[in-house]
Amino acid sequence: FIFTALLGFKKSAKPFKDYYDGWFKALKNTFLPQLRHAMSSSSTSSPILLASHVEVIHRHLLKFYEALDLAASNDVSQLLYPDWKNPFEKPFLWLGDLHPYLFINLLRSFITQSEIDPEILDPNHQNWDMVMAWKSPSKRLTNRVDQIECGLRLMVPALSARARDAQAAFVEKLAIEWGKCEGRKEEMKGVIAVSAAAEMEELVGVFVDANRLRRSVISDILSVTDVNQAAVFLEALAQFLVGFRNRELLSQFDKCSLEL
Repeated sequence: FIFTALLGFKKSAKPFKDYYDGWFKALKNTFLPQLRHAMSSSSTSSPILLASHVEVIHRHLLKFYEALDLAASNDVSQLLYPDWKNPFEKPFLWLGDLHPYLFINLLRSFITQSEIDPEILDPNHQNWDMVMAWKSPSKRLTNRVDQIECGLRLMVPALSARARDAQAAFVEKLAIEWGKCEGRKEEMKGVIAVSAAAEMEELVGVFVDANRLRRSVISDILSVTDVNQAAVFLEALAQFLVGFRNRELLSQFDKCSLEL
């Protein structure tokens, strides 16, 4: 990354892709199966056991965003436009990771499902406790969902505007100083680092704030759901992430190429 070098940001010795690969494997191969096992046997096991697996998945998600924040201070460029995300994932990204609306829309899908006759649901998918988890969501939960959505309608456009303004300022400063230096590398390195550092720091700040918003939406959802609802929600979210790397889906996606 030429701009990373010019601006003096440290390139991580371990690419974030490597961290994400390890994080993803733990989610897919360990934590998601454990949660599903606890969900399938929740009627005969302690609710405390199910709650512990819910907490493990939640903490795993939070650790990912904490790692993103830490990596951003070294090199935000590889995070805003992550090259480890495949073409199937990228339409769902906002400022480097999943759009927070995805979390709330996923939750809404379960609330809507509560109006469906349970008899048409597949009873073999989950035990009865899991099937009935979203049958009668509390008023407190639905009110909180409305509040979260209201907050997103304010915060998402504001963060997008900050990112757009910071990028525009960065490009403007870079273009001006590039012209002054007439392409001389040694002069560019010092001048651009000074003139564009503030704009890069703003991009880091926007990225960190976007992650804070993602974390808060997930935590807010879990704060108003019971353990069964939380388990169903987190299982669906984890499966959504795992599904992005489904080889069959990726193969079908690759075949949907546009002809010029």
